[in-house]
Amino acid sequence: MTMLVFGHLSPDTDSTGSPIIWAWFLTEVKKTPAEAVLLGEPNTEAAFVLTHWDCPKPRIVTEIADGTPAVIVDTNNPGELPANINALDVTAIIDHHKLVGGLETKGPIDITIRPLACTATIMHSLIGKHMAQAPRFVKGLMLSCILSDTLEFRSPTTTQEDRAIAHALADDLGVDMGELASAMFAAKSDVSAFSDAELLRMDSKNYEVGGKKFRVSVLETTSPEQILSRKDSLMTSMDSVATEDGADQVLLFVVDILREEATMLVPNDLTRTVAEKSFGAFVTGDTVVLPGVMSRKKQIIPVLAV
Repeated sequence: MTMLVFGHLSPDTDSTGSPIIWAWFLTEVKKTPAEAVLLGEPNTEAAFVLTHWDCPKPRIVTEIADGTPAVIVDTNNPGELPANINALDVTAIIDHHKLVGGLETKGPIDITIRPLACTATIMHSLIGKHMAQAPRFVKGLMLSCILSDTLEFRSPTTTQEDRAIAHALADDLGVDMGELASAMFAAKSDVSAFSDAELLRMDSKNYEVGGKKFRVSVLETTSPEQILSRKDSLMTSMDSVATEDGADQVLLFVVDILREEATMLVPNDLTRTVAEKSFGAFVTGDTVVLPGVMSRKKQIIPVLAV
């Protein structure tokens, strides 16, 4: 059977590009037939990146048959994967997030989890000398994944390895990283076509703390006013999305990439408590600005408290 390679639900650029990169490596270098698939529609930035590098969008799957061989990338959280993930034949995990637990495999597997900003950075190292034969679209996707996950090196998750590999890829490709990143962020910032519920689920992860289940949503943008102008309707939708998704509350953080800060929406007492206990914020209205907060993985999830 063909190996399926996929990332998490609600695919961002890294969870769209990295499966394609690894499927290329498995198929062309390891001679193991593999197909990159997505667990949902890619976000606007990821869609732009695919078009920019002339790469076809992978097929979207909603169900995967038990026993299908698979590689998981950019997550190790069962809550972000198919419901029958433990019934698949998972052979490897490549990730840069904290170990969550809950995955069960049919036998020993290869697991690579490194404290880097991007899954594609890890893949560059794993592919090693074979990067020399990688086609332009693979190198381009790798560069785009790094620029996305590091917010063009603004994110505190950025490491020197991420920077070095990105610069080397940009030199090899002959592209201006600043121009590419600006175009990517502009695509990510155009959310006019999305409903409030779609925005709240677009880049979100489930997390439980203090007996409360949260959907932690982050919207990274160079135009925060486009999102914040919809504040009232978004706050109304937060309740319905939480109910539909089995969460106690949606937490929404609008990350201003250029100002390097996040605005958290505070529609009720629970979100106010989270803002004050987690970030030491003093909340007087229905939003609070959190200076320097850019990363859900490093600056939001680890400090959440109720």
